[in-house]
Amino acid sequence: MPASEADGARALRRSLGVAMNDAGQSQRRPPSGEQYAIAAGSTQAHISEVGATLRSFTVDGHDVVDGFVVEERATDGRGQILAPWPNRLTDGSYRYGGRDCQAPLNEIARQDAIHGLVRWLAWTLVEHTPASVSLSCALRPQPGYEWNLDLHVTYAVNDAGLSATLQAVNADVEPAPFGAGFHPYLTLGSATIDDLLLTVPGTANLDRAALASQTTHDFRASRRIGSTQLDTAFSDLTRGADGTAVARLENPSNGRSVELWVDDKYRYLMVYTADHVGRPERRRHAVAIEPMTCPPEAFRTGTDLIELDPGRSWRGSWGLRIT
Repeated sequence: MPASEADGARALRRSLGVAMNDAGQSQRRPPSGEQYAIAAGSTQAHISEVGATLRSFTVDGHDVVDGFVVEERATDGRGQILAPWPNRLTDGSYRYGGRDCQAPLNEIARQDAIHGLVRWLAWTLVEHTPASVSLSCALRPQPGYEWNLDLHVTYAVNDAGLSATLQAVNADVEPAPFGAGFHPYLTLGSATIDDLLLTVPGTANLDRAALASQTTHDFRASRRIGSTQLDTAFSDLTRGADGTAVARLENPSNGRSVELWVDDKYRYLMVYTADHVGRPERRRHAVAIEPMTCPPEAFRTGTDLIELDPGRSWRGSWGLRIT
């Protein structure tokens, strides 16, 4: 290729955002896009461009979340932001504001749309400091969601742990439905979660078929997970004087523990014991404790659905503490 054509090709690749090495050769970008490291003392996290995903979080070199390496993309929702709805939406269909909406089905086995629309979008960097990073995402009308929604998230770390604050603004001229969640898988270095102690400060939402086994889903007092399988939303969260609710995972064999706290904007915790994740070696290796503003199916049932008027905003925070 003549030099002028080669220079033109390199310029085009740069304009398109194609990564290149010092020799001007194309390189494969990480599947999750740009990576943003934040740290404070021995606490470190990595946030990815795609989905503004919490890819990793470590304290003293120990993994606190079961994330994924930079050469991979997120699987099984690992670390992702779930918006404008969290969890499952049967048939991907709902009606709101006189509109019949149909979201693409992305969990084919269950015939549903799961975890919203922003977890695979590229988020724009707003600010990056040594201990925090902020990213934004513009969700525009599309099949499955017919409103303009602007999202902004800030992750920050300190010696005690990590916090995540999400803000949503209705940029439309009509009221918009909204729900949000996050999907961290918590780990304490054990090969399996069976011997870990779990505390969830709420009541399991069970269908009638599961009511007979309700006691197996009661973790309001700390107890061993054992063989219990959870893919369960917990509500009626018990809160402290500061308005936060706290779930706790503890490894009695090494004394390590982690607390996940949510403010009063998050009314549910989804707990998943990872029994059916894609890679067999990761099954029951970690526990997903997912802050959620509403339960599964909220866009269909209306239960605790947030309705944002034009120009109005919503803001909620959650975090992880190492104890």
